[in-house]
Amino acid sequence: MTRRELDAAGITDPSLRGAYALCRALNAHHGKTYFLATRLLPVDRRPAVHALYGFARWADDIVDDFDSDTGVLERSHRLQELTGSLAAALARGTGTEPVVRALADTASRYAIPTRHFTDFLDSMRADLTVSSYPTVGDLRRYMHGSAAVIGLQMLPVLGTVVPREEAAPYAAALGEAFQLTNFVRDVGEDLDRGRIYLPLDLLGAYGVDRDLLLWSRATGRSDSRITEALKAAEALTRRVYEQAEPGIDLLDPVARPCIRMAFTLYGDILNAVARGGYASVHRRSSVTRGRRARVATAGLCRTAAARLRRPGRRPSASRPAPDRATEGSV
Repeated sequence: MTRRELDAAGITDPSLRGAYALCRALNAHHGKTYFLATRLLPVDRRPAVHALYGFARWADDIVDDFDSDTGVLERSHRLQELTGSLAAALARGTGTEPVVRALADTASRYAIPTRHFTDFLDSMRADLTVSSYPTVGDLRRYMHGSAAVIGLQMLPVLGTVVPREEAAPYAAALGEAFQLTNFVRDVGEDLDRGRIYLPLDLLGAYGVDRDLLLWSRATGRSDSRITEALKAAEALTRRVYEQAEPGIDLLDPVARPCIRMAFTLYGDILNAVARGGYASVHRRSSVTRGRRARVATAGLCRTAAARLRRPGRRPSASRPAPDRATEGSV
């Protein structure tokens, strides 16, 4: 399937194909819901999504490298090296690091603004030193770089039926909704990394602080104050989903099933957290395989219908540039 996707996207250079294949493997291994949704996109657009995901994952793994003896200074240095490598690759349209090279090629093909990548790396840098966010506003500013810009990076690849700037606020909101879902689900895992992403003012309104969360994590005991705080975080997240949902209809019809599927499955994570008694401090809730399969089947039906109704021309997506390896060749 990798070969078919790369052929459809017009990516012929062997080294570049290898870079995209690596990004695809990262997506398949780490982003199961995201990867499954990507399968609903037109085949020629999938490599770009894999490149965007692969780069984000690469940077995130640098920041979250707690399994070795790598300290903050070393991780900061590695992130700075990645930042420099990306800047050079975006300027030249190519690079030596495979994940960076695939990203630079995608950015060029789809005219994705450089600021979306620099804003992302700024938020990754914050993760090296910032362990909590005092208010919802503070968290939203962090999420602009860590989540909203992911939606904005995706928008040129997905294509729109309206001017891109009209769809941008919805794409940004959806990126935030997805990340807030992860924060609600991963409270315990984030605590193990020394982080609390849910805003302290929201938690404090229910009498929850770091000490209480650590006590609950260490003892395995629940506390009604934590349960109520997580319910409030869930409600906040669902409000952001409501803000984002109208944007799905602004996308290219052939891209809507992909985003609708991701929208549904990430929302199902919140449902799973609720069914599990809001026990995110102790365990990670997940969507069952059966549910994912049912949503995927419905998405495939919507995809087939969209492609039958309309040829595959992208309404407002940037037209991919030709592969530089074949530009001017016979």
